[in-house]
Amino acid sequence: MTIPFFDGHNDTLLRLLGVEGPDKDRAFIEGGVGGHIDLPKAKAAGMAGGFFAMFPPPLKGTLASVSGSSALDPNLPPELAQSDALTPTNGMASIMFRLKRAGALAVCRTAAEVRAATAAGTLAAIFHIEGAEAIDTDFRSLDVLYAAGLRSVGIVWSRANAFGTGVPFRHNVDPDIGPGLTDAGKELVRVSNRLGVMIDLSHLNAAGFRDVAAISDKPLVATHSNVHAISPHARNLVDWQLAAIRESGGIVGLNFATGFLRPDGKFVADTELDLMVRHVDALVEALGEDGVALGSDFDGAQVPTVIGDVTGVPKLLQALLDKGYGEALVRKIAMGNWLSMIERTIG
Repeated sequence: MTIPFFDGHNDTLLRLLGVEGPDKDRAFIEGGVGGHIDLPKAKAAGMAGGFFAMFPPPLKGTLASVSGSSALDPNLPPELAQSDALTPTNGMASIMFRLKRAGALAVCRTAAEVRAATAAGTLAAIFHIEGAEAIDTDFRSLDVLYAAGLRSVGIVWSRANAFGTGVPFRHNVDPDIGPGLTDAGKELVRVSNRLGVMIDLSHLNAAGFRDVAAISDKPLVATHSNVHAISPHARNLVDWQLAAIRESGGIVGLNFATGFLRPDGKFVADTELDLMVRHVDALVEALGEDGVALGSDFDGAQVPTVIGDVTGVPKLLQALLDKGYGEALVRKIAMGNWLSMIERTIG
């Protein structure tokens, strides 16, 4: 039995942006060049779609790799100028729209379009920005991005910008680090609510989280975060944050990154599937059956060897079935809860 699933976060477009030469599109459509997600793997796994992130990466030489360390430099990477963010964002968006023209995916602006794409057997992609550096504080670029299809925005990555401050990649610390949203950040929340752009709380610090919760009239969403009580990493959610998400009718997508799964915070590929199930258990307990989904961070993080890439997701879903989760609940976690959230935040 193949259970279709919808992924709350991947960095596949960033990986494709780094492919040398003119074959970026072919690397996705035909596969066979590495990476966690390509079209053949997605179809084999039962992936129905997901949030495809446009992440403007840090400037070269400003951030060590997270793959070999449990605690990086306590200082955040330097801020990124809008001009430095806009070029890679446009590059990733260009790849996505070329893939759309090639028939490899559908860029979906509503839940109805997601449902139509999946019914037709087409991979459904939602245009997401991770870190709002490409957006100016007058929101002119937001209007352009929205017209192009942007429907989800993470206010920050793990650095500061004109809108707020992210958390560092540090273990054994609380996310209550740094100041809250700027005035521009608060206005970004209001404008996004009016437009129907979902706000993603992943990477945001505690003060910024509180600001979003106070301002937003939409459910609170963390597309790719885990449980701090199990893995006390600054990127994970503490009890009061989970309670606020539940109260708002929100959702959390399970992040597959090993360092955010493991109690020791180490980015080690030899991480057991049972630990992923343990996070799902805790999320269901904290959020209820309607508040838990998947947010893999594929192509942007080291994932457990047992998962490997997108073709390993059915192993997690089977593990939930084996644990005693009913098929109806597993289908909600796999896809149904994301569809509901898209309807309530995007339309």
